[in-house]
Amino acid sequence: MNIETKCLHSGYEPKNGEPCVMPIVQSTTYKFDSCDHIAALFDKPTEYIYSRMANPTCDAVEKKIADLEGGVGAMLTSSGQAASLLSILNLCSAGDSFIASSAIYGGSTNLFCFTLKKLGIECIQVPAAADYDTIIKAFKPNTKAVFGETLANPSLAVFDFETWAKAAHARNVPLIIDNTFATPILCRPFEWGADIVVHSTTKYMDGHAVQCGGVIVDGGNFDWEAVYKASGFFADFCEPDPSYHGLTYTKEFGKAAYIVKARTQLMRDFGCYPSAHSAFLLNLGLETLPLRMKQYCKNALALAEYFKKSDKIASVTYPALAGDANHALAKKYLPEGTSGVIALSIKGGRAAAVRFMDSLSLATDEVHVADIRTCVLHPASSTHRQLTDEQLAAAGIDGGLVRFSCGLENVEDIVADVDRALRAV
Repeated sequence: MNIETKCLHSGYEPKNGEPCVMPIVQSTTYKFDSCDHIAALFDKPTEYIYSRMANPTCDAVEKKIADLEGGVGAMLTSSGQAASLLSILNLCSAGDSFIASSAIYGGSTNLFCFTLKKLGIECIQVPAAADYDTIIKAFKPNTKAVFGETLANPSLAVFDFETWAKAAHARNVPLIIDNTFATPILCRPFEWGADIVVHSTTKYMDGHAVQCGGVIVDGGNFDWEAVYKASGFFADFCEPDPSYHGLTYTKEFGKAAYIVKARTQLMRDFGCYPSAHSAFLLNLGLETLPLRMKQYCKNALALAEYFKKSDKIASVTYPALAGDANHALAKKYLPEGTSGVIALSIKGGRAAAVRFMDSLSLATDEVHVADIRTCVLHPASSTHRQLTDEQLAAAGIDGGLVRFSCGLENVEDIVADVDRALRAV
């Protein structure tokens, strides 16, 4: 099936006499016919046991997202931040390190560079535009993963998949990609060498700002056994798990070893699983995702061209815009568009940016992005507030930067609102 059809039909296939719309299974528990049945599931988890780990409604949405991305399995989480956290913890333990592009979401930087540091895991930051040799030099003997964003939040730097994937695989570690802004409609990272994909489903996948969520998708292409034999890395995948009755993930689950381990170890212990109702709402967003992404991109390109002509704007970053520094990479990796998010810097710095944002009436000033409605945010004073000046510069953020997220209003109305606000600057 083409991806538009998958958005409607993947994950849930009603049988004769069953509901056409995916039902909400609002239950924490499941009935079994014997103690032996339950015991067998604690040896090899192949059915629903408890909704802290898996639920039929969530499972249907997980299967749909895995199909959209081209992966072998997926696991929903309660937020995008939880997805990013578990994606790393499934690979790294105290004493390990991982490499991350410096141009990532500020919340991810806090998580990686401060919270994980307290757990004994080091995040090595490397510039997003680094070449192969620079990335390779950043590796340490204990480096277990590489992390980046398809479209960086908020700088919109386009990730050079092939360069970063080549470096990661040369050092026998997986490449994790946050594909939140692009969604699988605009880019499918597994096709470019990524091994694991995460999303904040709160954003475009949900699209309506009604519930938080995240997801981890396993590409199934990383050879854990071969790497373990060559380097000793990832023994947790290839040796019996004492916390799950001696289960060996690569032996029992093959290509899906990563995502099953994440569920049976990490989701079991952290319990950051979404409710069935949240998954149901997410599925409604997924069903219209192709249509929405097309219109987001159309509106954003028109607005980016408008900003480009304004004498009140110091710079406009939108990779689909001709002349943008990332335009060549965007044409290569995101030929269908680069989302509805624009990064623009207002002349006059922070004070001018604040006046512009406070003068908008249609667009709302809120801590969100990728909504169905147009919204704006000042990253330096909000999502990236905890970063140092050096980290802000590395992430491509200055005081005048505004993250502008085009919604699905008529673009003429968005432009009119922006025009009025710019006159106030």
